[in-house]
Amino acid sequence: MTFAYTARDTLGNVHEGRLEAVGEEEARQKLRRDGFTVVSLDDGDDSAGLFPRRISKIEIVYLTSQLAIMTDTGITLSVAIEGIAEQAENPSLRTVLLDIKGAVESGEDFSAALAKHPKHFDQTYISLIRASEQTGALAEMLDRIATYLRKETEMRSKVRAAMAYPTVMLVLATGVTIFLLTYVLPKFTPIFERKGITLPTPTVIIIGVSHLILDYWAAWLALVVTISATYLLGRRTATGRKTLDWCKLNMPLVGTLFRKIAISRSIRTLGAMVASGVSMLDSIQLSADVAGNIYYQESWLRVLDAVTRGERIATSLLDDPLFPRTLVQMISAGEETGQLDKVLYKVSNYYDSEVETSLKTATSLIEPLMITAMGVIVGGIGLGLMLPIFSLSRGMG
Repeated sequence: MTFAYTARDTLGNVHEGRLEAVGEEEARQKLRRDGFTVVSLDDGDDSAGLFPRRISKIEIVYLTSQLAIMTDTGITLSVAIEGIAEQAENPSLRTVLLDIKGAVESGEDFSAALAKHPKHFDQTYISLIRASEQTGALAEMLDRIATYLRKETEMRSKVRAAMAYPTVMLVLATGVTIFLLTYVLPKFTPIFERKGITLPTPTVIIIGVSHLILDYWAAWLALVVTISATYLLGRRTATGRKTLDWCKLNMPLVGTLFRKIAISRSIRTLGAMVASGVSMLDSIQLSADVAGNIYYQESWLRVLDAVTRGERIATSLLDDPLFPRTLVQMISAGEETGQLDKVLYKVSNYYDSEVETSLKTATSLIEPLMITAMGVIVGGIGLGLMLPIFSLSRGMG
């Protein structure tokens, strides 16, 4: 087999080339004998070619957990990374790990090596690792990061799962309605016209809607494309993001849910940072970055300015309508007792459970509403079709 490799020499210089070997292990051995440290090795598999496999959050969590266990047992970081890379089934993950291993062996800090891959390791991850490098507690920090990432991943999965059913119902209802109005109803309209019966008002309205869709389908298509493009492009602008985030916070049924999600994310991050020894200013900045909502981000940035001036976090949040008064009181108690990290940990767990409860409540309310709306729409169209047929039946009788 022919392998394409990227490797570093003893001086840290990067070399690329190809070599022949029976298998991947033999290729690695050849490169080691030549004094190289393997960064990446590709046997031409399509999964690592033009369309490399995506590295999922679950894989990052699993990787972090493994590193925590291996470093805690005394295995050196570079050996641990190499061992995980050799067992990784995802070629993209293997390439990233081997590049990090090469950087670490060349003398770079672990945090600096991770910073070269911001797509997979965010600023929170890197900041926590950097803090552990100062304290020398890498294994403990990796375990804490794994727990943090696992909670974040579970929260996102629960939100997506809860939103999946209403989304499917909405798409299904829209598809069925369009099918009935554009395919089924037009087949009955000529029959009604030939019989010359007087159509009831519901049927007239439904036929009018059907003609509106069929006669102006190009305009409807253009409208859908315009709305989709406006949404996608608007997300990339500050004004568009602000509008969308305002809608999220003020939507009926789910607005409270989005507020709790934003608070949960930022408080969890702040607690993890403070407990890990990251400076308070950096911790607040990262809490603003992960909030996921521009209004909460602005609130945390105002807190950052206030703390920079010497104020307390609780004081700066006191008049902010986005944060409940009970939350501010708990933060204040944590600052006064010097146990802010413990308080934030308990608060984040509380809001995690609140998010889960809100998800169940919102889903239990949305499901019957969606079913009712779908029944009314489809039933209304069906009734509009059946009323003229009943009239024909009575006329024939």
